[in-house]
Amino acid sequence: MAQPASDYVRRILSYSQGKDPLRLLQSTPKKLAALIKGKNPKELKRKPAPGKWSVAEIMAHLADSEIAISWRLRQVLSTKGAPLQGYDQDAWASTFGYARRDPKRSHESFQLLRENNLAILKGVPRKLWSNHGMHQELGKLTAENIVRLVAGHDVNHLLQIEEILKRKR
Repeated sequence: MAQPASDYVRRILSYSQGKDPLRLLQSTPKKLAALIKGKNPKELKRKPAPGKWSVAEIMAHLADSEIAISWRLRQVLSTKGAPLQGYDQDAWASTFGYARRDPKRSHESFQLLRENNLAILKGVPRKLWSNHGMHQELGKLTAENIVRLVAGHDVNHLLQIEEILKRKR
């Protein structure tokens, strides 16, 4: 059963609570690189359990999520009240072949997209961070809310990757 949106938001925000979200966003690519360093493709593509994503799939998800985040941030920062569409992450994983993607290439894409998003955030007046959009599932989200959610999303997936890599089969 899917987790209700409000429970998901609360859980994800708890990962970044009390921390500087921009620092978390900035640190994620390096943390990912450190986690996968020296790991072979078999280790990175091993699923921890049936129906669960491998490290490679999580990394592909992070790269593709950064594309959606890019669009959402641009919409919210430039257009007050912009509609924000959700997406089906499992459909993206299936359609875009997350299980077949090269994790190092996913990391490169993620890093480049993240650097661009951070440049956008740092380049706009901070007052624009209070602009909001209306997400079809999560409701009203300010740019600041989005940044905090993304920071928590990063921490969530870093923890998942650490856990997967600790397990040996």
